[in-house]
Amino acid sequence: MERPAGHAENADQIAYWNGPSGQRWADRHAAQEKLLGPIADVLIDRAKPKPGERVLDVGCGSGATTFAFAKAVAPDGFALGLDVSEPMLAQARALAPKGLPLDFVLADATVYPFEPASFDLLASRFGVMFFADPIASFANLRRALKPAGRLAFACWREPKENPWAMAPLMAVYKHVPKMPPVGPEEPGPFAFASEERVTRILKGAGFADVAMEPHNLAMDIAIGGGLEAAVDGSLQIGPASRALQGHPPETYEAAKASIREALAPFLKEQSVALQGAIWIVTAKAG
Repeated sequence: MERPAGHAENADQIAYWNGPSGQRWADRHAAQEKLLGPIADVLIDRAKPKPGERVLDVGCGSGATTFAFAKAVAPDGFALGLDVSEPMLAQARALAPKGLPLDFVLADATVYPFEPASFDLLASRFGVMFFADPIASFANLRRALKPAGRLAFACWREPKENPWAMAPLMAVYKHVPKMPPVGPEEPGPFAFASEERVTRILKGAGFADVAMEPHNLAMDIAIGGGLEAAVDGSLQIGPASRALQGHPPETYEAAKASIREALAPFLKEQSVALQGAIWIVTAKAG
């Protein structure tokens, strides 16, 4: 499998997204898009792509956001989806609607040699929190923006504000040791929860007029499939899944029962909705 040449400190992330975990995300792309689609809608509303613009979609995954941006800027614009995960980009290429002005590149945004001043909009849905050196990464991305270019991305707020992810993890922790805590400057899903840190990073990379708008959403982790679908989804990807890696089958089954018990009170018809909390971050190229 092809892997992108990347920044040395991003090697672990590149390995992760090209290994079994990246493949699981690719395999679950349809379900994940149902879960995260409303966040894409909020992001695109705030990003305001216009016909004829060029959009760079960072951490595009299986391509749903790239497709949406391409539709917004068609017919004369263009959307480029960038990701380090070959499994997810394979899905993106296979699913891309015919006739849309878009392309995909397997690359590390920290070091990729973008054509300077070639994009109007830099956007991302949960694709920019994994850089080992975020200031260097955003500085490289800013160089790809035109002088009047703009930035818009979605990132998670604090874990405690996202019980959709943390409730299953807390149930798993009844059976396995807690994972080592992630440092405040280390990459990870919640690495951009701090408003102060995000502002510091973006200003350090040369961006201006940084603004962060909080949004709360109901996340149906069952995706309309009932309690067992919510339990299975929690066990396939996300923090509960990571915490269980390497543990024996009897531990897995016990943790599964605890997840089911934790989620059952939230079941309403075929949905299991828990709160999700995000930032929509916007800025200008400088």
